[in-house]
Amino acid sequence: MTRFIFITGGVVSSLGKGLASASLGALLQARGFKVRLRKLDPYLNVDPGTMSPVQHGEVFVTDDGAETDLDLGHYERFTGVAARRTDNITTGRIYSNVISKERRGDYLGATVQVIPHVTDEIKAFIGSDLTDEDFVLCEVGGTVGDIESLPFLEAIRQFGNEIGQEHALFVHVTLVPFLGAAGELKTKPTQHSVKELLSVGIQAGMLLCRSEHPIPADQRRKIALFCNLPPERVIAANDVSTIYEVPLAYHAQGFDEQVLQYFNITNAPKPDLRRWDSVVKRVREPEHDVTIAIVGKYTTLIDSYKSLAEALAHGGIANNARVRLEWLDSQIFETEDPVPHLENVHGILVPGGFGERGTEGKIHAAKFARERKVPYFGICFGMQMAVIEAARNLAGLKGAGSTEFGPTEHPVVGLMTEWLRGNELEKRAANGDLGGTMRLGAYPAILRQNSKVRAIYGAGEISERHRHRYEVNINYRQALEQQAGLIFSGLSPDGELPEIVERADHPWFVGVQYHPELKSKPMDPHPLFAAFIKAAMEQSRLV
Repeated sequence: MTRFIFITGGVVSSLGKGLASASLGALLQARGFKVRLRKLDPYLNVDPGTMSPVQHGEVFVTDDGAETDLDLGHYERFTGVAARRTDNITTGRIYSNVISKERRGDYLGATVQVIPHVTDEIKAFIGSDLTDEDFVLCEVGGTVGDIESLPFLEAIRQFGNEIGQEHALFVHVTLVPFLGAAGELKTKPTQHSVKELLSVGIQAGMLLCRSEHPIPADQRRKIALFCNLPPERVIAANDVSTIYEVPLAYHAQGFDEQVLQYFNITNAPKPDLRRWDSVVKRVREPEHDVTIAIVGKYTTLIDSYKSLAEALAHGGIANNARVRLEWLDSQIFETEDPVPHLENVHGILVPGGFGERGTEGKIHAAKFARERKVPYFGICFGMQMAVIEAARNLAGLKGAGSTEFGPTEHPVVGLMTEWLRGNELEKRAANGDLGGTMRLGAYPAILRQNSKVRAIYGAGEISERHRHRYEVNINYRQALEQQAGLIFSGLSPDGELPEIVERADHPWFVGVQYHPELKSKPMDPHPLFAAFIKAAMEQSRLV
């Protein structure tokens, strides 16, 4: 029978529940177990698709087109298990489902309440779409004590009771702060957090204690005594130099071993962590050093580009290089000369985004990269801005722009209202809902013979994940290829949707309509990021 591990958090947010879940999944996987990871989010949005990146961080998109929490990116990167639509649920989705059922009369006239109807819906999600997984790890977002997370805590309490203690483990992540004035670690916040969890009927079976300082054995025994746990199930979670060291650090603390002991699993093989050792060694001891400028709109919160930053690090791992990132707000290039900011970088990446703010700055960055022969990587919006730059400055299409920002004389980027997904026609309306109405998820692309990207991928057909509403206008292909030197090197199977552009007159200039960063992993860096960092290394020898 599948065993369920529920990961909750207390005291403060951002303690690393997502990394803890991903790391435990990786450790169990390294022992030969089949794992699945899920996220329960307490906010009322149906999904994070309409949320500002500077409030919530990036939106991670799955192959099947779900807009999900960024923690699912951690899960995929650490385990290689592709996330699905059924791996992320929010309070908004739960209540939407419950209300839809009530309107249809599914509850047969019953008074619809949080218990049992909402909690039943949560429990149904937790146990859905499973096959033969050995472990399902469910991370509960938010912090114990938050009013919005109470239905989820009640649901996992019920779920644990229903499947039995021998099949359910509650792991609580908490904080052990160091007070400089007192010169000591304080365990009281952890004690109160565990007590808060106990007040809703959940006894933590294991604690992960985040701390900037090592937690002495006597402090761990104290925590264990107050929290009704054996000392060996109080796991220290100290800061490490790279997130890819977290599985190794947790294993050294006995996290995975204690999980197996809790479930009375005694015959599991030792984990093979050599690949993790190799990744950490390359991160710590790189042979090369490159600097990449990321010219974006949401640079005030780096989590807005979490997968992107990790994919660039993976490109560095592939090339045994340290990748230094310079985060530049694209708006500065609308009032300042980009040269002082960009002349010493070895590569320029313009990521995705929405809205008109900062777009001219991104266009200036693309122009600088084209003219100065600096490796350029345009992703989604970054590809569109490179196309607009080429249309204006090389193809003679003055005023070229995107209909996303209003009417334009030359709409080289515009809203696609319908397209094919396989044999199914998908349609969108310009004035329709924003949430869930983009081209989302995995779509195939055909790569042009003898193109740079075909050589990079080593394949003629690829599948990549999308999240966008506007497309490069295929009707301008001839002008852009013949007059601006752009090569449309990747197209949708029907030839209607441009997926990739590149330049033959440039060392490395590639724009893609999709988000390759979503599929990159430390053990399997995405080929485009590996190639981009390699080109940046070549550029570093020229600067």
